[in-house]
Amino acid sequence: MAAYADVIVDIRSGRTDRVFQYAVPESMKDRIRVGSPVLVPFGSGGRMVRGIVTGFKDTPDVDARRIKSIDHIEEGQPSVDEQLVRLADWISRSCGGSMAQALRTVMPVKKNVKARQEVHYLIKDKEKAQAYLEQIRGDRRMKGRVRLLDAMLHREDLSISSRTASSVLRIAPGTLKALEQQGLISRSSRRIMRNPDMPFLQGWNRVELNEEQAAAVHDILACGQECDRQWTTEKAVHLIHGITGSGKTEVYMALIEKVLQQGRQVIVLIPEISLTLQTVSRFYDRFGDSIAVMNSRLSAGERYDQYLRAQTGEARIMIGPRSALFTPFSNLGMIIIDEEHEPSYKSETTPRYLAGDAAIVRAKLAGALVVMGSATPSLTSYSRALAGQYTLHELHRRAKAGSALPQVEIVDLREELRAGSRSMFSRKLHEQLEGCLKRGEQAMLFINRRGYAGFVSCRSCGYVVKCSHCDVSMTDHKKGLLKCHYCGSTRPMPRICPQCGSPYIASFGIGTLKVEEQLHREFPQARVLRMDRDTTAQKGSGDRILQEFAGGQADILIGTQMIVKGHDFENVTLVGVIAADLSLFSGDYLSSERTFQLLTQAAGRAGRSSRPGRVVIQTYQPDNYCITAAAAQDYRAFYDKEIKFRKAMHYPPACHMLMITAQSSSQARAREAAEHAAVLAHKIEHASVLGPTGAAIIKVKDMYRYVLYVRHERRRVLAAFMKFMEQDAAGQSRAFYSFDIDPFSVL
Repeated sequence: MAAYADVIVDIRSGRTDRVFQYAVPESMKDRIRVGSPVLVPFGSGGRMVRGIVTGFKDTPDVDARRIKSIDHIEEGQPSVDEQLVRLADWISRSCGGSMAQALRTVMPVKKNVKARQEVHYLIKDKEKAQAYLEQIRGDRRMKGRVRLLDAMLHREDLSISSRTASSVLRIAPGTLKALEQQGLISRSSRRIMRNPDMPFLQGWNRVELNEEQAAAVHDILACGQECDRQWTTEKAVHLIHGITGSGKTEVYMALIEKVLQQGRQVIVLIPEISLTLQTVSRFYDRFGDSIAVMNSRLSAGERYDQYLRAQTGEARIMIGPRSALFTPFSNLGMIIIDEEHEPSYKSETTPRYLAGDAAIVRAKLAGALVVMGSATPSLTSYSRALAGQYTLHELHRRAKAGSALPQVEIVDLREELRAGSRSMFSRKLHEQLEGCLKRGEQAMLFINRRGYAGFVSCRSCGYVVKCSHCDVSMTDHKKGLLKCHYCGSTRPMPRICPQCGSPYIASFGIGTLKVEEQLHREFPQARVLRMDRDTTAQKGSGDRILQEFAGGQADILIGTQMIVKGHDFENVTLVGVIAADLSLFSGDYLSSERTFQLLTQAAGRAGRSSRPGRVVIQTYQPDNYCITAAAAQDYRAFYDKEIKFRKAMHYPPACHMLMITAQSSSQARAREAAEHAAVLAHKIEHASVLGPTGAAIIKVKDMYRYVLYVRHERRRVLAAFMKFMEQDAAGQSRAFYSFDIDPFSVL
């Protein structure tokens, strides 16, 4: 082992975001490795700070007499896999933040949790125990001993846990102690894993893959063999674009089976919102105890034990949201990213990495494959696939026999207003709901709500107030002003519609509770469930709602985007989209893409079995290309139109965009810091700068926020500027910055 270690100290300061060299004491050389957590003396006072070893050298970088020694290895703290240390380095360089922050990001658990021990009792001599049992069987004073020995002798391993003995057999501690003293039973303790308590569904049947599915599996595995010889993104990264219901999950499971047969491990990323009982059950039913699950609602003990199961090889498949990407598998063979377009795959805190990009870097380090799937891929992933950077696989038909895409109708809410209809349910949707209830079928009502629904729209003609500079909707700030959150331009709130002169122009918004109240008024006989943040706040409440709906205990399920993510309800034949415009004009350049994705996913919930499905989309923009393309389930038509807009306006993926947020407890300092960053950004050759302007919500937790956007064709240029700004900020107290390259949301 080398004599010197490179250590990243866990100090939250830009000035310490570099490697510090420490001498490795002779006593540690056999135990220390890359990723080891250590305590080291730091600074002139030599105070002890935590650090992570990132590498070793045989010779010192400076005078050896100036180099301090590592104090000790923190044996009780989780270490970081060497592969993950290298991934953290990429995250820090490419996505912002210090190396210490990146290292904390790639650690699935931040500290060890005390093991849960369970006491077991074992019969030492079976014949002796049987003889003693027959001897005491008729003794009324020995009922507890009889009950215990009877139970233990009927078990194959002749053992029983103390918990079962006390809670099930009602055995007193004194009884156990007496038998132990007699030498009939022995006592031992063993570690038990805190696995998530999920009442997994059973009965998912293995299906035969159709021709499209089988071809995708064959081609991906064939590319995997080529990657064993030479890893390239063209062969290692795959995008499965399949219509809703095309059986992407079955493709994933066939691939997982093959990878496990090769003795390798698999990470399956699922958006947190889709990490439901129904989704996970399909994997459990196929792969059983090989699976570990991560999600935000696990206790610290459950999370640590899942991490430990993966690290020790007990679990070979990890299923979870974004953070599951950092599972410490030693022989990773594949990373699957389901619903790859989901915004939750982008970190909301520094460093703001995108799981898909980080997965590709980790796969390269491990020599693994990456498989992404979606019915509505992100424009970035699809454009890369068309350019040959990824391999594209298309699934054009639904996998289930007799299932077809639903019939979709678009309702023009302007016409509803002219006809005197004031209900939030159009005449067409009301008619379809009545028919659905009479037939004993189920319906889902989707509220297309994302981000800040503060745009201004005319109810008569559908006109939406947009920024003349950025071609995005302006946001109502409730002070008589409309504002663009890209360039900061403002204009007064119009009193009448500039297009048709109607007085029916105002902010647009609606909620699930209002829909539920209206539904009870118009359909009092209907059994209704509502699924949103309020009704799913408690652990397991979301799964309970979905189970009740799947079990036929409700006729109509109302909800936001969480009800349209990957669910398969055979009796759902109707989906109603209450107001498609809520996400269409969210003041974000991504609004059309998000709306198309949500509408397509929502429509895909109808008609998943042999019964035909119908979808009603209510909108003030019936001719908008993202709505018509979603109604036709035509991704390519939407992509071709949207990519032209992105290229014309220089938005990702046509170029790259860096969002810089300056924050301070002083509004003047926050604005000054943003203006300082803008001055520096204007010096970048071939870059364009938007802003600075106040954030959508300018003050959060007593901190003022100003943002600006820097666009450039080369991501590397923006990453270099970001690191320069981090160093610049470290030397001044003006404010602090956060950075996001190619943000999934700008609000």
